[in-house]
Amino acid sequence: MITKRDIAADPKIAQFIKSLVKYLKKHKKEILLDNNACQLFKNTVGHKKEELLKNADFVITLGGDGTILKTARRITRKKIPVLGVNMGNLGFLTECKPEEVLEYLEKIFAGQYNVDKRSLLRVTIYRKGNKTATFLALNDAVINQGAFARLITMNLEVNGRKLVEFSADGMIIATPTGSTAHSLSAGGPIIHPQIEGIIINPICPSSLAMRPIVVPDSRQITVTIETQRREKGDYIGLTIDGQDVTRLEFGDKIKFRRSKRSIHLVRLKNRYYKMLRNKLNWGEK
Repeated sequence: MITKRDIAADPKIAQFIKSLVKYLKKHKKEILLDNNACQLFKNTVGHKKEELLKNADFVITLGGDGTILKTARRITRKKIPVLGVNMGNLGFLTECKPEEVLEYLEKIFAGQYNVDKRSLLRVTIYRKGNKTATFLALNDAVINQGAFARLITMNLEVNGRKLVEFSADGMIIATPTGSTAHSLSAGGPIIHPQIEGIIINPICPSSLAMRPIVVPDSRQITVTIETQRREKGDYIGLTIDGQDVTRLEFGDKIKFRRSKRSIHLVRLKNRYYKMLRNKLNWGEK
């Protein structure tokens, strides 16, 4: 069980977790709790998310989309079904509400569910020819201006072939799952999660001719930072899923490709188009 931070501070949520654990024990399930949820139980050992995902056969996330994003970035190559219970705001990636979870689990234990396989993005930073960091992203990786609103010049290659050099406020590299997140707000297209593609979406480019493009996810995208920032505190950032940030320097090469890992979300029904209408007001007049 993976929960959002400070979840134990809410009495109603704490009671819900205790009830859920009692239900699972009644069904003779061995339960692994993360370091947040274990605080609600005496003499219970908590687990780091990485350790939990390595040892679990089924995962329940209690939180919002952010909790699923954090889970996805720590996912192993093991195919673990993940049931997202929405205890946040939007809940675009989650499957059910707290009051529905017992009904859902009954059907899941009976094998009456489908798996929604979502691709992950692998992001690697190279500095002076050396690999310095690697990340996984479920939604997107964003190159942004940092603290100062100044254009960034970037060189873009696909499979080693130059595509374009351009200046913009930044750039979003998004998965189909991430097409309804930051990329959508920046004018990018909505892509169905089963489409095998990667979105390249410039943020406020200086040229009107720079438009978003979707490339096959079998391609490797390379972005080279051609802008050098000299002032203290004036840095270029790389943000992963809107949660993890790292600094970029002049000459850094950031390589993006589809990861060999995926996250497998539990679905009882195909509600993708309904979610577009209800959560994003897609097509509303």
